[in-house]
Amino acid sequence: MKKYIYLLIAVVTFTACESELELNSPSELTAQGFWDSETGARTAHTGLYANLRSSAGTLWLLGEIRSDIWGGRTFESPSNESLIRSDITVATAPFGGWAGLYTRIHRLNDFLVNVPNIEFVNEDDKQHLLGQAYGLRALYYYTLLKTWGDVPIILEPLTDVDPNVLAKERSPQSEVMELIKSDIAASLSAFGSDDSFFEGKKIYWSKAATLTLKGDVYIWSGNLMGGGTADFTEAKNALEQIASLGVSLEPSIDDLWGVANENNNEFIFALDYKQDEAENFYNSLTGRSTEVNPTFNDNGESMSDFVIAGANRYGQSEKTILLLDDNDDARKDATFIRLYVDDNGGLGYPTYNEDAYFGSVFNKFLGRVFGTERIFENNVPVYRYADVVLLLAEAKNYLGEDPSAEINQIRERAYGDNYNPLFHAYVNGSQTENTNAILNERYKEFIGEGKRWWDLRRAGASFVFDNIEFLSPGDEFKLILPITTDMIGRNPLLEQSPGYN
Repeated sequence: MKKYIYLLIAVVTFTACESELELNSPSELTAQGFWDSETGARTAHTGLYANLRSSAGTLWLLGEIRSDIWGGRTFESPSNESLIRSDITVATAPFGGWAGLYTRIHRLNDFLVNVPNIEFVNEDDKQHLLGQAYGLRALYYYTLLKTWGDVPIILEPLTDVDPNVLAKERSPQSEVMELIKSDIAASLSAFGSDDSFFEGKKIYWSKAATLTLKGDVYIWSGNLMGGGTADFTEAKNALEQIASLGVSLEPSIDDLWGVANENNNEFIFALDYKQDEAENFYNSLTGRSTEVNPTFNDNGESMSDFVIAGANRYGQSEKTILLLDDNDDARKDATFIRLYVDDNGGLGYPTYNEDAYFGSVFNKFLGRVFGTERIFENNVPVYRYADVVLLLAEAKNYLGEDPSAEINQIRERAYGDNYNPLFHAYVNGSQTENTNAILNERYKEFIGEGKRWWDLRRAGASFVFDNIEFLSPGDEFKLILPITTDMIGRNPLLEQSPGYN
């Protein structure tokens, strides 16, 4: 009976308790008989992605909300202001229970322990699934390391309900990074020469995704954990392989966003959303029709027919508005619809006017209008090829090479026919100048995609302090988060993050 209950959960919702290490319940995946067949393995495989999708909002907050993108004007009560201000203490520690990420890791551990023992009709499929699972586990542990630094390492399925057995202390960052790199290597080994996207879809992890993650991880390790030239070289070599794996920059920003474009060539790995199955969380960055309809966009056009029923909990900062206030850059209109209280006599507001500005609607993942409602069913990229290009620029910069070609590749796509090398091309500078240029380009390119905080962190603490007004030298301990006292109460082997006592 337990097996069939679990199958139903996996297919329909695949949700789980969010306690910090699942100390209160054993694995349902290890129920006798579940792992006897390829069918069970494929059901669990589907559940791995449902798990990841259910964490999408949390991953976005972890990767972006503490950055300089948000914190501006909203026309409803704002959310997560304390995180935006980095106003974080032990008493207000966010993301209790490690943000539920060990629940996801627990499912992957079950998968990785049991699937190798299952006979598949097509053994290549099994290897692809294992490559996916190792890649996803590396992604989760990388997120844990970036967020909390030292974290417990759990590699075996949890089958015992005794907290004394299950309690784990935090492992040093160096050991966690070792595990991440090991899982990346295992993922690439499982994929072997198979460069394909599972079932021809970018909604499953792939060799290209693992190589992108490898580039990301090794730059972090090289810059922040002493890996230096060896790690930067590994990152560069991984990133340079991806162009041959069936992904590339879309020629125009207009070809990138919208439900009709979600099968574009640029997405490497994306979370899948569909009507009547799951919608993305970006309606929280929009608003209600009663607020939006009386306004005008910056072209002076009425928003009276705009169909929306969301919330406006996050407003772009004035820094973001000014950064994007370039009418030649296609990312300006692709990223936000800027709302004004009037039409300025029909002229609109081609440049930002603070006095008349009402707020904004995030435009990348607006889904589609179906009848009288808007369905937020855009697929949301975790990695896309623009990421690869700019990560490659980072790796080259740290190796003392010229990253301007990669920076200009992104700029040229953004400006399209407006691109003028005399005004828009970047010329190689010092390592610090190059880092700032790359960060600036990533800022404009990935707004709303959960990357800006990680980008600043990967560049180093000085770049965080230069860009985040709420953090300054002396706040280095705040770059990682505290854990809640209740987590320590349930697992006495845990120690509080340094600096928070």
